[in-house]
Amino acid sequence: MLYTILGVGLLFITMAFLVTENNSKYLLSGYNSMSEAERTKVDIKSYLPYFKKFHLFLGISFIVIGLLLHYAVGESASGIFIGVYPILAYIYFMRESNKYWKGTSNKWNKIGLYVLVGTLILVIGLLAMGFKENPVIISANNIQFKGSYGETLSASDIESVTLVDHLPKIISKTNGFALGSIRKGYFKTKEGENVKLILNSESKAYLLFTKTNGDKIYFSPKEKPTDEIYKEIKNVFPKDIEK
Repeated sequence: MLYTILGVGLLFITMAFLVTENNSKYLLSGYNSMSEAERTKVDIKSYLPYFKKFHLFLGISFIVIGLLLHYAVGESASGIFIGVYPILAYIYFMRESNKYWKGTSNKWNKIGLYVLVGTLILVIGLLAMGFKENPVIISANNIQFKGSYGETLSASDIESVTLVDHLPKIISKTNGFALGSIRKGYFKTKEGENVKLILNSESKAYLLFTKTNGDKIYFSPKEKPTDEIYKEIKNVFPKDIEK
């Protein structure tokens, strides 16, 4: 996460100095696809100083706020910031830059603004889904993981359920959501094993469900203690529990 904060922040700062009046017709998005007649409707001399000032501020504030959130609040907070802050900043940037773009160019600038608003709504929705707890429902016939990447395990699907105090070393995400301690989906371990993680919180204890086909699911709850859920499963499926 630290490398992401620094890398993206430095990228924004680089953009501030990268585009000049001489190369803008090659590098400046939107402007580079216009005809010469359309470019005359853009106040490029006034726009470029605004472009530079904005990206300098964005890059510096991105690094400073991102690092503060990472160390003072946590990785989840800095992850949300990384996903949301640049979009909000560019929504403001494009709205304010309308005064420099006239005619047809202004129309495309507004379309870009609507796309950014739609992207922001999508990102917020995905974050909300990712942070929403995936509860486990225990019944006499099965164990059901609700929510995204959930599934239902019948008694015949379960080889064992164990209480463990650590996760395997995770090296990559193959399909899922990962932000801080919240991880949901399929991940690859250092040993090359593919496992499913349904981690709703930062926990010191995890439930390891080993299926009869060898697949593994690591689960951590948010509202209830892990050992309490373990006891519930032990009462319902005593033969599938390993101490």
